[in-house]
Amino acid sequence: METTSPFIEFDHVSFGYDPSRLILQDISLKFPRGKVTAILGGSGCGKTTLLRLIGGVHAANKGRVMFDGELINIRNKSQLFKMRSRLGMLFQFGALFTDLSVFENVAFPLREHTKLPEAMVRDIVLMKLNAVGLRGAADLRISEVSGGMARRVALARAIALDPELIMYDEPFAGLDLISMGVAAKLIRTLNDVTGATSLVVSHDVPECMSISDHVVLLANQGRIVAQGTPDELMNSTDPETRQFVRGEPDGPVKFHYPAPELAADFGLKA
Repeated sequence: METTSPFIEFDHVSFGYDPSRLILQDISLKFPRGKVTAILGGSGCGKTTLLRLIGGVHAANKGRVMFDGELINIRNKSQLFKMRSRLGMLFQFGALFTDLSVFENVAFPLREHTKLPEAMVRDIVLMKLNAVGLRGAADLRISEVSGGMARRVALARAIALDPELIMYDEPFAGLDLISMGVAAKLIRTLNDVTGATSLVVSHDVPECMSISDHVVLLANQGRIVAQGTPDELMNSTDPETRQFVRGEPDGPVKFHYPAPELAADFGLKA
């Protein structure tokens, strides 16, 4: 039985950049407080869109998105500013400022959202860089660090304000196996140490299953295929769930996009 309210809740939410073509259609989800939740699914099913709705980048066409019990209203700029100071975002490709040093990238949200003296900013930045193993890289330029290191710099920036919610958009994309393992361990460790609520959008099933408390599997239009613990999804007998978590090429998700019979397209008789 759930004893605490969810940190993030989607209540019958529909959304589409083009209202005639919805990406999310009447979905309801609850993301448990203080846990790591993985959001899995194929390309175009609405995983990143969920994060954008939580961050107030877009408003739902229908339904409600709740942040710690409060309705997100993108027209309320004051509310958005306060809410965003409580969340950290790791973008898919880092989105670092390439003309700034590693140190200055991590310091940016502290200077944007606080009035801390520079001495304290320095101490916090070095602590966050130390947490991701990069205190020694503070003075390097972004062009001087590897892809895996850049992802860790972005993570240090995401946790600079000690956020209550950390959102990760494809944190393992483009990483080698060692960097992927480091990133996964950091996500799990930071969640446990800080008590934050973490949402991880990814295609990488093994890494997500190894670090998550809760898993949500989406299909087209945000349809919820399955949700539960990693063990429950890995041992599911549902054909669509089994196909995705096992990476099987054939199953309910077809290789061919719906099309007329081949003979019809070439003017041949069936």
